[in-house]
Amino acid sequence: MISLVQLECFIAVAEELHFGAAASRLKMTQPPLSRQIQQLERELETQLFSRTSRRVELTQAGRALLPSARRLIDLAAKAVADVKSVGKGAAGTLTIAYTAMAGQAVIPRLMRRASTALPDVSLLLREMVTLEQVDAIEKGTVDVGLVRPLLSRPQLESRPVYREKLVVAVPSDSVLAERGDPARLIDLLDEPLLMYSPGVARYFHDLLLSMFVASGVHPRISQYAGQIPTLLALVSAGLGVALVPESASRICPDTVALLPVSEKDPSDRVNRVELDIAWSRETQNPLVPAILALIDEEGGDVAIGALGA
Repeated sequence: MISLVQLECFIAVAEELHFGAAASRLKMTQPPLSRQIQQLERELETQLFSRTSRRVELTQAGRALLPSARRLIDLAAKAVADVKSVGKGAAGTLTIAYTAMAGQAVIPRLMRRASTALPDVSLLLREMVTLEQVDAIEKGTVDVGLVRPLLSRPQLESRPVYREKLVVAVPSDSVLAERGDPARLIDLLDEPLLMYSPGVARYFHDLLLSMFVASGVHPRISQYAGQIPTLLALVSAGLGVALVPESASRICPDTVALLPVSEKDPSDRVNRVELDIAWSRETQNPLVPAILALIDEEGGDVAIGALGA
């Protein structure tokens, strides 16, 4: 098998057409350079140079080899650079999972930042609910996930990247919408409440319960659903009201109005929706710390949280 050292020696001699000049260029003495050329010729079973006491010339075979030799050396150099770049977290592939609302509130800005700061990184995006993301991260099929705050998961690390509040989604032709005032939860007492499914959307389900408990209100739940777009569609159909994240304004139909929850409502003290970034403690992908560092450079959750503004 020919070696890269042999090819580098061949290229130097082919370009200098002088063994002494080629040896000097390669910072080696002439005898080992000659041995490398001889070994290469034996490997290829052909003469690459025509040598006389006065001059060195490429043979027809040598001229045929030169462009390929240059390409091989360039490919080898690129491979080394690529591997080093991947090892430093500046190139490679990162799979990011995200919830539907994270796709609206965080993903676009994060992608813009990454395209500038990590131009050689390929980001693969997968929309998944939090529980699916957690399983995928633990299995290693997803590198990082934008998830709702987790219960204890020893294998995972997480930290907040986005904060917002819940707002009340009502039909745009309703009395509450026409009034346009910040809503109190007691105002919803007579309205059918569209509630989050405890199985699919446990985080939002528990958050809403804590808000109603804080307000001393017992809601009249009429329907359960697992996804925010579904809840908005049900509100649009006039089937009730729902509490959704502020970022839902990006996908809210014209037939739905979003009202802030009054800061005077007792529920305001627990009205905090968080989105975390989660990753495996055992990850070997150097791009995970790279994407975390990118968020840190922008000020962590404060900067990302401002995306909703």
